[in-house]
Amino acid sequence: MILNKLTLKDKAKFDKYLRLRGHSLSVYSFANIYIWRKLFEIRWLIIKESLCVIFRDKIGSFLYLAPLAKDNNPEVIFYIFKLLQRLNKNPELAHLENIEEKELGFYRKLGFECTLKSQDYILSREELSGLRGNKYKSKRAGYNYFTKNFDFLYQELNFKDRQECLALYSLWAQERKAGNNDPIYQGMLEDSRITLKEALGNYAKLGFKGAKVEVNKEIKAFTFGFALNRETFCILYEIADLNIKGLAQFIFSSFARELKGYKYINIMDDSGLPNLKRVKLSYHPKCLAQAYTVRIKNE
Repeated sequence: MILNKLTLKDKAKFDKYLRLRGHSLSVYSFANIYIWRKLFEIRWLIIKESLCVIFRDKIGSFLYLAPLAKDNNPEVIFYIFKLLQRLNKNPELAHLENIEEKELGFYRKLGFECTLKSQDYILSREELSGLRGNKYKSKRAGYNYFTKNFDFLYQELNFKDRQECLALYSLWAQERKAGNNDPIYQGMLEDSRITLKEALGNYAKLGFKGAKVEVNKEIKAFTFGFALNRETFCILYEIADLNIKGLAQFIFSSFARELKGYKYINIMDDSGLPNLKRVKLSYHPKCLAQAYTVRIKNE
């Protein structure tokens, strides 16, 4: 058994396996796997034509997403659980994350316990780009306020913008921390900074597309993401100066208009944060793509 260390050279292989079946969760993308490599030791292996991705940190090892294959194979699942039990000092830590709802029947028939972990918010790109109707009244008001009261420049985001974007993130995170002293939340902000740096450092190689807004020749907002499939584009990051009214609504809607080839925009999960959940629900998602954790039943 060989556990391969994840590198950028693996992208083509991963993309091939990721395309074998349709996915709605944002984690089913090489970009959204690779950016975690500074926070986790990421290894992969192929078992019976199934590509399996293992994440490991100080707590233990787990499968980050379902085995990537044309069809589900019970032998692969049982093998992975045995492998994870060997890799973990406490075998009970062995689990599979980010299993899609459509796959639950397969795992339950095998006798596994499936619990809800998180959910991605899926928006209509057309609705978001227009902000029409009463349900978007407040978003539209913010958008209009920004365009009427600020001189700005909206442009494509590039690799050369990475340092200025990281500086903006630091200011944004500092204000967020000031309003919430919960250590878990503050730790999440630092993890997000690490993944942001990794994403921006490999911006073109990971296939990202994004936009920025400059006010007084300084980047005050940026957003970027990746194509999950032909219908869905995922927004990985959107950061805006909290002191500029309407800026967040402006860049979100403007970027959505650029994504004309897509029907949906996936704005990721809410990380279990009530405030972030309220913000994402305020954009009236068309549906929620649920992610589950699979474990051995505790008899």
